[in-house]
Amino acid sequence: MLISWQLLNQFVHFHDNISPEILAERLTASGSEVEAVIHPAGKLHNVVAAKIDALEIHPQNDKYFIAHLNTGNNYHICVTSAKNMKQGDLVFYAGEGSVLPDGTVMGVRDFLGVQSAGMMLSAQELGLVDVDDPSGLLILPDDAVPGTQASTLYHLGDTILDVSITPNRGDLLSHLGMAREVNGLFPSSELITPDWLTSPAQDKSWPVEFGKITLSDEGCSAYRLGLADGAKIGPSPLTARVDLAHLGMRPINNAVDITNYVMLMLGQPLHAFDLNTLPAREITVRAAHQGEIMTTLDGKDRLLTEQDMLITSGGEAIALAGVMGGMQTGINDGTSTIVIESASFSPVRVGRTSRRLGINSEAAFRFARTVDPELSKTALSAACALMHDWCGADVSYRPLCAENILPEKCAVPLTRKKLSTYLNWSDMNEAVNILEGFGIIRLKGDDERVEFMPPSWRPDIAIEEDLIEEIGRYRGYNDAPEELPGRLPRIADIGDDMRLSRKLRQVLMARGYTEVMTYSFLGDDFAGMMRLGDDDVRAKPLLLRNPISREQVAMRTMLLPGLLAGVKSCVDSGYREPVRAFEQGKIFLRTDDADGHVEREHIAAVMYNGRDRRSVHGDREEGFYDIRADVEALLMSCGHTAEFRAGSEGYMHSGQIAVIYVSGEAVGVVGRLKPEVEQELGLDGVYVFEAELPSNPVMRRKYSAGSEYPGAVRDISLESGGRTAGEVKEDLTRVLREVLSEADNAGSGRVSAEVRMFDEYGSSQGWSVYYRSSERTLSEGEADDLQGRLRSGMIAAGYVLR
Repeated sequence: MLISWQLLNQFVHFHDNISPEILAERLTASGSEVEAVIHPAGKLHNVVAAKIDALEIHPQNDKYFIAHLNTGNNYHICVTSAKNMKQGDLVFYAGEGSVLPDGTVMGVRDFLGVQSAGMMLSAQELGLVDVDDPSGLLILPDDAVPGTQASTLYHLGDTILDVSITPNRGDLLSHLGMAREVNGLFPSSELITPDWLTSPAQDKSWPVEFGKITLSDEGCSAYRLGLADGAKIGPSPLTARVDLAHLGMRPINNAVDITNYVMLMLGQPLHAFDLNTLPAREITVRAAHQGEIMTTLDGKDRLLTEQDMLITSGGEAIALAGVMGGMQTGINDGTSTIVIESASFSPVRVGRTSRRLGINSEAAFRFARTVDPELSKTALSAACALMHDWCGADVSYRPLCAENILPEKCAVPLTRKKLSTYLNWSDMNEAVNILEGFGIIRLKGDDERVEFMPPSWRPDIAIEEDLIEEIGRYRGYNDAPEELPGRLPRIADIGDDMRLSRKLRQVLMARGYTEVMTYSFLGDDFAGMMRLGDDDVRAKPLLLRNPISREQVAMRTMLLPGLLAGVKSCVDSGYREPVRAFEQGKIFLRTDDADGHVEREHIAAVMYNGRDRRSVHGDREEGFYDIRADVEALLMSCGHTAEFRAGSEGYMHSGQIAVIYVSGEAVGVVGRLKPEVEQELGLDGVYVFEAELPSNPVMRRKYSAGSEYPGAVRDISLESGGRTAGEVKEDLTRVLREVLSEADNAGSGRVSAEVRMFDEYGSSQGWSVYYRSSERTLSEGEADDLQGRLRSGMIAAGYVLR
């Protein structure tokens, strides 16, 4: 938000010697960071107002004019090629030795025998391109006194504060709101009312017939219309045009400039309609029809939904409520009768429409952050006053109004106990003074508890902690008394979930991957990009009621779309090196309930060899077996054995994909992206995996000293009977555990065993069993006996031995 120092001083009077720099420091300390203090006039020096006493054509070249300038006590000759001036006009003159805003120093120049000192200035040369026609001189109003420094006229020497406003402080998006904030931060200051806010009497009936205003959508709590008749459209006063330019808005014409000026001053967005272009003499605020189309002021056709809100006349849409007006009813040079809209709209509705359509208007920016619902009347009155002053319009007509029921205000308590707990400070009398300085009214209370009523422009104050925050930011958190905690907190265990996350992070980072974090939201086109079928639960995400943007409308059902978007952005920006990225996080899957869902912890990774087709480990290009090895290492680190089987997935290459199984359960997929998906992303050779995190990780392993005695190896071959290698290994391990337990109970001593598969052909599998005792060397007979029991156990388990 750009704040003009000179305009701010129209709303607040500083009794102390306060400078823009002091104000910037105080605002930043209180939570509204001032990012820059700007001096638009730059290095402007000794540029003055001058009167053209005489004007003649150059005798040697009729394209030049010789101007005789009066700067009060001095006279100068200046040659110009501008054609928009005449004798008697007032202009800005930079004489010899003067400095322009960009640092250019003026001198004397010979124009075909005529010595021209300095130059007369256009708006562009003053750094104000939009204020006036840059091809001609800036002609000054008649009140400019020759010899007056330009920096003291028309706010040219203003100072602008660029303030970063937090989303909850929509009240600070105006000079009035900033003045209220400043008044609270500087108790010696005083709020004042600018003269232009005084409106003429408005007690006459409209000279034209106009029907009623209908609010059929609850998203509009108040709608007011003012009438300005006999308006003359033209440029706004020069000071106003300079102010608008300094505040980042382009002056258009006096009528439109008034709506923008009032918005910047008071914070209430306004809109002006040409009465004679309204389809009917009535206004209705309603929800848009699904699929309805309207053309906004920027000439674009907008496809609307039922969530959008419209201003209509005679059933036709004339404005997108709170966002932008329509083409049909805009102000033009021939407009003479203007109706001024001042309304209060739902911040949620306006914000959703603005983001979905990508219209970042100043009005939408303010409405989405909440505009004071009681401000519309004051703002309309101010706009009418300016319509009278700037446009010469008759504004003595009673405004029309329609209102919906506003929510009741609620008192907010402040207790000494909580104040002391949070701020280590408990002066309730001083706390009351601080809060009242910000316009928060004391209702009742005692030394221990006081109730306050927040003003209408502070909807962010709803609970006791909000009041304490106001007190804290006024006093300054750096001044809070220092105190050690009464007792040190206990050291808690991080838990298995965090331990698992750390382990997975260590493994993948050791294998060349970088951890990234992406948004938990996806665009509405991710299901198509990932080739998800209509019956796939991942293609039916939970939709956000108030999405951040068009690219973030749904809760993610997969991690890979966000990761792939990040890699694409990286490569599109010119990065050519290999990319290894992974992410751990939640996905959200819809259940059969209307709004029900389940959350699952997933891990996903992308391996891309870069434009130069190299890996992070050297010149060798990595592929499917490399990323599969990464998955094996990942699962092994948390105590699981990965098994890979053939399968399919919509976004995967049919010849380079494997389904990941753990303990016989499918937990994810690994492989290469389908070529057409790679082509859409603008990438080539992208390998990915995504899997659900193990729910029962074996994180804490017990270690013991190895046996010093040699072991015995025995092989067993069997028919798997359709069982996977993992399932066979589980059965072998279970039977071995029973055999060894029986041997120990029979007095044979403790023996350990380990199984490893050494061969697999068709349905046949060969396994080696390693027997070892920590107490002695096993005899051949003992090893044969244990192996015989294992074979019998496997037969009993339904296996056929070979």
